[in-house]
Amino acid sequence: MEKATLAGGCFWGIQLDFDNVDGVVSTVVGYMGGQTAQPTYEQVCTGETNHAEVVEITYDPDRIDFASLLEVFWTIHNPTTLNAQGPDRGSQYRSVIFYHSEAQKDIAIASREACDASGQWPDPVVTEISPASAFWPAEEYHQHYLKKRGHTISCH
Repeated sequence: MEKATLAGGCFWGIQLDFDNVDGVVSTVVGYMGGQTAQPTYEQVCTGETNHAEVVEITYDPDRIDFASLLEVFWTIHNPTTLNAQGPDRGSQYRSVIFYHSEAQKDIAIASREACDASGQWPDPVVTEISPASAFWPAEEYHQHYLKKRGHTISCH
């Protein structure tokens, strides 16, 4: 199994979308990219910890590859809005690909360039590509939040 960690706005919808992708074994929502150890949701929402809301995806590389996960990622959020997705505002909602290896980094860069050149978005893609750092799982009530409430489509 391999890991992918992606941020594209509110983690509830991103998680629900990736839970429905063939080859994804599990997902956990949490926080990455900040400087505070064991941040809480309330701390992250202040914008002072610099964490992004992320989904840590465990996937089977024999069934889906990292590039294919990124193809899904580009379709489920707007990668051209800085620190915002829909009505959500703040650095915790930024678009980020956190890579776990140099191979993932190279794939992420190529994928972002292809997305930007595709003409799918009228504005430039602003998605960050950063090395994975400490992952802090979100509080239990955030895990599979939409699924627990009977949602079958995401809020994205």
